[in-house]
Amino acid sequence: MPRLPALYAIADAAFGDPVEISCRLFRGGAQLVQLRNKESASGQFLEQAVRIVGEAPPNALVIVNDRADLAAIAGAAGVHVGQGDLDPISVRGVLGGESVVGISTHTPFQVRVAVTESVDYIAVGPVFETSTKKDHASVLGLERFAEICEAVDLPVVAIGGIRLEHLAELFAAGANSVAAISDLIAHGSIEARTEKFLDRLAEIEGV
Repeated sequence: MPRLPALYAIADAAFGDPVEISCRLFRGGAQLVQLRNKESASGQFLEQAVRIVGEAPPNALVIVNDRADLAAIAGAAGVHVGQGDLDPISVRGVLGGESVVGISTHTPFQVRVAVTESVDYIAVGPVFETSTKKDHASVLGLERFAEICEAVDLPVVAIGGIRLEHLAELFAAGANSVAAISDLIAHGSIEARTEKFLDRLAEIEGV
């Protein structure tokens, strides 16, 4: 897969129109956006995915949450699945070998299973307390997150309660990327907040 961008932006429909959010994230400089819409009917979800793929800048990645079938139709770069979704090997069968496939993990056992399942990256969390996802798994904390990063060879995306002020400590702990939702979207200007995230990430990567 292409190098995983340091910022893994998520356009969550719980915060508004995911197409508009995606466009604003792209304008702010995001190079990867995941479409997340847990409540949408398939037709609307597909329409949103098609529009976001069409609006994505050259070389930017559009990842679809859960729905491999709709991602394939929309021409998205890949799919992110959770523990209760279609397994990554089956997702790869739907999308093809060049697609990007990631999976959410919440425990060391899930991580050990995930690394055997033909994924390109694993998302690990929640690292911090989060209100974005209801009934989320137990918070891992930085120490356990760092232990998981140390134990795997795949790129690790930090998820769960990620804020701008957490970035340095997450990358010091071994993160390759950070997944952000509310701290990107709920600050007025999505474009400006995305730029601020990217500036901070550039500082960290330049150290």
